[in-house]
Amino acid sequence: MNTYKLTLISLLAAVCVIGRITFQFLPNIQPVTAIVIITGAMVGALPAICIAIISTYITNLFLGMGIWTIWQMIAWAIIGLLAGVLGQYNRKNTMILLTIFAFFAAFIYGLIVNLGTFTFAGNFVAYYLAGISFDIAHAVGNVIFMILLYPVLARIFQYTKHLF
Repeated sequence: MNTYKLTLISLLAAVCVIGRITFQFLPNIQPVTAIVIITGAMVGALPAICIAIISTYITNLFLGMGIWTIWQMIAWAIIGLLAGVLGQYNRKNTMILLTIFAFFAAFIYGLIVNLGTFTFAGNFVAYYLAGISFDIAHAVGNVIFMILLYPVLARIFQYTKHLF
């Protein structure tokens, strides 16, 4: 990776950190998922996975580190990987398609984090059903952040596509 790629990944991870800390008072509403999806679809899976891991680790230093940190990293990395695959097979990367994916990505994220918690908490079905309202809030937040961030990031990635 060259310096430009590392700088762009670092800046996007910093935006994720600032966004997640800024919106911490709203449960499960943060720009991380939208940024990871847009990056994965437009730039590739590897930068999206790097952003997912870096931003999760740094924000959890502020918000609280625990066993869930690993599962959050895994969940956002899988979402970045899926977005990268989506970007490979759909070169248009329309905002509508990515927004629909962002909506369902919230439930993928919730499922993975809840699976991780299930390993030490017990009853998965009760735990997952108790978290559905948080997954819905995450999904709505993802749609809002996709609408707000897609035009900006798409324009940035349009000028930097040749560097990746």
